[in-house]
Amino acid sequence: MKLSAVTKMLASLSFFACTSLFAAPLTVNVAGVQSIGEFGEAGNTVLTYNVGANSTITNVTYSFNLTAFNPSYLSEIGLAFTDSDVTQGVLLNPGFGVAAPGTGTYSDTIDLVLEDLVFSVGADGILRLEFYEDFDDGGVNPDGIWNSGTITFEIDGYEPPVDPGTPGQVPEPATALLMAAGLGMLGYGRRRKAAKPAI
Repeated sequence: MKLSAVTKMLASLSFFACTSLFAAPLTVNVAGVQSIGEFGEAGNTVLTYNVGANSTITNVTYSFNLTAFNPSYLSEIGLAFTDSDVTQGVLLNPGFGVAAPGTGTYSDTIDLVLEDLVFSVGADGILRLEFYEDFDDGGVNPDGIWNSGTITFEIDGYEPPVDPGTPGQVPEPATALLMAAGLGMLGYGRRRKAAKPAI
């Protein structure tokens, strides 16, 4: 095999590895979070996660059980997930359309790319979650509660932290291909050395 052919093969494998990066998940447990005031109010619960500089949020899957206390409505309980500057993001009201207090369970998957809602976090890599109410009912505090549930974000460019106690992680296919290509090059280089006439 000629050196130029090997170089082309490695370039192709590198390109394949780069384009095969897939969305990694981040799952957030929302159990016990209270729904307090309108978006941006000081008492709201805000969670932040470093998902990597300029990572793109492509998909969300959620399953929540919520309670809205009278006179608040289930439709008013909201979650905003945005960049840290709150310039890009999505507002989610799981109980949309339920103009009544009470308890409800809601689940769905939203393809943000398909819905034209995809966005990227900033250079700081921060994904910001704010739990809020569309309407502050005044004397009621909290207006509602997120009883249980999770929301999972699919994020391009995000590498979840590896637990050092987790044994034998299997590399993703792109990494395995690059490792195989590297081993192949080592073998090829040794074979060429061995075949070289001594001077």
